[in-house]
This record gives sequence, structure tokens and C-alpha cells, in this order.
Amino acid sequence: MIKIWGRNTSSNVQKAMWAVGELKLEYERIDIGGAFGMNKEPKYLAMNPNGLVPTLEEEDGFLLWESNSVVRYLASKYDKTGVIEPKDLKQRGLANQWMDWQLTVVGPAIFHAFWGLIRTPEEKRDMAAIKTSQEKTTEAMQILDRQLAKTEYVAGPSFSYGDIPVGVMCYRYRQLVPGRPSTPHLDRWYDAISSRKAFKDEVGSVPLS
Repeated sequence: MIKIWGRNTSSNVQKAMWAVGELKLEYERIDIGGAFGMNKEPKYLAMNPNGLVPTLEEEDGFLLWESNSVVRYLASKYDKTGVIEPKDLKQRGLANQWMDWQLTVVGPAIFHAFWGLIRTPEEKRDMAAIKTSQEKTTEAMQILDRQLAKTEYVAGPSFSYGDIPVGVMCYRYRQLVPGRPSTPHLDRWYDAISSRKAFKDEVGSVPLS
């Protein structure tokens, strides 16, 4: 049985767990990081020198960290029927493209809105930084909306692991950016991905904290 080290409120842990849910894998998840601490202790640092979550641990002792890498590895090893990993090479490339886009564009854009509104007391919030973050995140989501005007899911006609990281970010975007502009294609896509059982279990049921 695989182990996923990390608290369920982490967006990065949610990516891994969403993939686990889609693949219907048996697992044990261990709360660590955030309010649970322990992620800077020597035992955990020996598994993940960054002290971050998630970390995947397999029965043979194999360890893997970095959330998108964990998702891709699980798909490569366990997805025999194309549940989340596209069989078509070009669609797989596009799925990877959007996964990396989440890391380089959306993640940095939304950081200050999340940290400021969720983890900072109201009297200490930097509202200018929050507003800039909300604007940058909105611009990123408009890019995604334009993509979804052309394809049903981010990489093509079918759900894939490309939808997982951006789906987790969109869950946060919809709560952190009030008064959002119209994004009908993104809304249609979000309705589809948020209706999936693995999303409901691992993302949609977990309040931001």
C-alpha cells in the first residue's frame, strides 16, 4: 500500500490525493506539515529534504516528492487504461504543459491572495498585495478560459492529469476572487471536474485553511 505524507488542506497534497482517488488506489495518508508540524524533523527530512508535502512512499521504500511528479509517476505506474494519463502522445504533452503552467503561472499568481485572506489576521493583511494577486490570478484564469473554448478539457476531449493541478487552483480562485469576470468555458469545465467523486472527496470537501 502506498503512503502519502501530507495534510489534506495542502493544495499540493490534494493533487496527489485526487490522482489516487481517480486511480482507485489503496493508500494511507499521514497528516504532516502545517498545524501538524513534524515536517522539519530529521526523520521526515531524510525522506524529503525540502521539508514540504506531499511525499510518496511505496512499500519497497521508494520515495518521491514534488506534487506534479507524484501525479505523473502514479499515472505511469498504475494507469493501464488511460483514466488520467492520455494515451495519445500529443495530448499527454499538452497535459504536462498545463500541469507546469499551474506551477509557473497560477501558483505564484494566487499565493498572496491565499496567504493574505486565509492565513493572515485581517488587521495584518496587505490589501494591495492581495488585490494584485487577485488580478494576476484572474488574468491566468482568462487564459485558461480561452483554452477551454477550444477543448473540453485542458489537454483535449477527455479528462486527464492535466486538469488536476489547475482544477485545485480553480477551486481556490472561485473562493478568493469575488466579482470575477465572466468565464463561461472555464465555468463549464469546472462544473464537470468538480462533479467527479475524487475531486469531491479530496478537494471540494476540504475548506481553505
